[in-house]
This record gives sequence, C-alpha cells and structure tokens, in this order.
Amino acid sequence: MKSFAPLTRREDSQPVRYLVVDDSVFARKNLGKMINTFGGEVAGEAGDGCTAITEFERTRPDIVLMDITMPQMEGIEAVERIVRQHPEARIVMVSSVGYQDNILAALQKGARHFVQKPVKPDVLYEIIRYVLTDEDAHKQPAPAGEACS
Repeated sequence: MKSFAPLTRREDSQPVRYLVVDDSVFARKNLGKMINTFGGEVAGEAGDGCTAITEFERTRPDIVLMDITMPQMEGIEAVERIVRQHPEARIVMVSSVGYQDNILAALQKGARHFVQKPVKPDVLYEIIRYVLTDEDAHKQPAPAGEACS
C-alpha cells in the first residue's frame, strides 16, 4: 500500500479516530488497514446498525465508515439515529455498486459522503480529508431518541 500524509484532527493534531461499521469482518479489517496507513486509529467496530449506535456513544469517533446493507438495522437507519443525537457526527457511507437510491437516502439523513466498494485507499483518503475539513456541519439541537430494540 502506498503511504499517505497522516490525517490528524484540526483542533488538537491527534490521530483521527474511526468507527468501522460493516457486517463483513473482512471488510472491517481491510478498512482498518487503510485507516492505519492514513495515520488514524480504529476506536471501535460494529457489525450492524444497532451496535454502531452503541459504539458511537462509547467511542465518540471523529469519522464513522458505515456500510449500508447490514442485518438487524441497516446503515441508513443507524445514520439517522446517530445524527439525530449527534448532529456533528461525520459519517461516510461505504456501499456496493447499484445502491444509488440508498446512498441518496443516507446523505439526506445526515451522512457527509460516500465511497464505493471495493474501496480504493486513495479515494477513501481524499473523501476523509474532505469530510474532516468540511465545516458545513449540521448544527441543530438533537431531540430525544429511541433505543434499539
């Protein structure tokens, strides 16, 4: 893998912390390797949307890489619930080809960007760089949410 200039948090120059959400362990490990080459750290992992919400609360990551198609709760619903509670959340959808409608829905629910599978490291790097510098954060008070069942 090629080397990248480390991506750091603007406010304190610390490594960017990621939550990696995908029902495929292989996909999570692959994304984790890319994150390491970007100088980041995997703060948490989840295999479904419900676990993603819990892990977001526990780890408070800088970036979430969220698969769309997962068991128990799809990525789009998880995005909606996370962003409702944390409007500042930076979520990048990771999706296979042919899910344009789902990607649009995820962006409408608050995801910041998307990357297509198979994920190419240089594409993901540029998207993360963009999302980290995008100050157009959705700033609105969060209404109370409902728990996963």
